[in-house]
Amino acid sequence: QVQLVESGGGLVLAGGSLTLSCAASGSISSGNTMAWYRQAPGKQRELVASITSGGNTNYADSLKGRFTISRDNAKKTLYLQMNSLKPEDTAVYYCHLYYPRTPGYAYWGQGTQVTVSS
Repeated sequence: QVQLVESGGGLVLAGGSLTLSCAASGSISSGNTMAWYRQAPGKQRELVASITSGGNTNYADSLKGRFTISRDNAKKTLYLQMNSLKPEDTAVYYCHLYYPRTPGYAYWGQGTQVTVSS
């Protein structure tokens, strides 16, 4: 089993920055992809960014340039650096780990709240 624990959320003023972390533990194999998703009140969960174990990244078009995803495979930790935050970035941010070649093996964290005030 895999456990994902997010941290780093909080309240920040518009224009500020936050760095989220996701610590993974358990039986994790190579070939996984990790990602950040977010869900704002009344909206569907959406992809923020993803990163393969080899470091290839993918971002939601609207967030390119402000958010940076990274990972430390040795520490089994995923990061999301968020800059120039806007009130519309307010959401619960979730860490996700999955295996693209093995559908059905996917894990989610509990989420961390990010609130951006104007």
